[in-house]
Amino acid sequence: MKHVLLFIVCAVLFGGCVKNNPAPVWIEINEWTLEDNPNSENDPGHLSHNFTDAWVYVDNELIGVFELPCKIPVLASGDNKSVRVYPTIRNNGLHETKKIYPFCEPYEVFHDLVPGETITLNPTTRYYSNCEFWIEDFESSSVKITTNDDDSNTDITYENDSQMQLDGKYGHVAFTASDSIWIASTNQTDLPGSAAEVYLEIDYRTTVPMEIYTVAVLSDNTNTPNYMATVSASTQLSDWKKIYIDLKEFVSYSVNAVGFKQTLRAIIPEGNTVGDIYIDNIRLVYF
Repeated sequence: MKHVLLFIVCAVLFGGCVKNNPAPVWIEINEWTLEDNPNSENDPGHLSHNFTDAWVYVDNELIGVFELPCKIPVLASGDNKSVRVYPTIRNNGLHETKKIYPFCEPYEVFHDLVPGETITLNPTTRYYSNCEFWIEDFESSSVKITTNDDDSNTDITYENDSQMQLDGKYGHVAFTASDSIWIASTNQTDLPGSAAEVYLEIDYRTTVPMEIYTVAVLSDNTNTPNYMATVSASTQLSDWKKIYIDLKEFVSYSVNAVGFKQTLRAIIPEGNTVGDIYIDNIRLVYF
């Protein structure tokens, strides 16, 4: 009898708790679309992106960071509530370091939030209009990336194959057992210091791991290289991928630099006899 009474009391209490908990509003967020900004002061080039995640705010309250696409419950209600979504990258290609991309606008809508209902968002973003760009997209006759002949035994060629599913030209480095090393550098560029945000973007497909360095060029023409990230290789060529590399800290601390170069370094793995690196849309972004 005691057990029956205990069961009845628990059932009443549990039922009361469930009844008092409001149903959530479900927010379904699809993958990002990167659009052209008609107000942009500078041409960003080909609009590729790898915004894998989103920071989500409802009425300025952080709900969380979510990999897209996602469907998340939100315990909020009311008319004309702000839902704001920020494009998010994996900083330096690392899954654990998700960061709002500082150069692209958030997506914001205003919705009436009704418990139990689902809101579907198709977020769009674009580069802020005042972004500055340095771009090597292999479309110009003016080459901005040069193989270091003293260190390399293979070179980069410029190709245009529609089967690569990318608009226009791209760079291709072919490796063999004898043509096994490629090191190349961009031309020298000025970048903002004083803790300003600076990023390097690269689109790639590769079966050879590629190391990326940022090099501070000093007034006496000596160089100070700094390792930034490694682009991992696939055993077979996959779809185009994109990496975002955060240069802010190194550029800010290089107070004596008169300019910067980006250096790409790749060596075919031991035991491999062939390999390929395809790259495009090498882009420096800053304000």
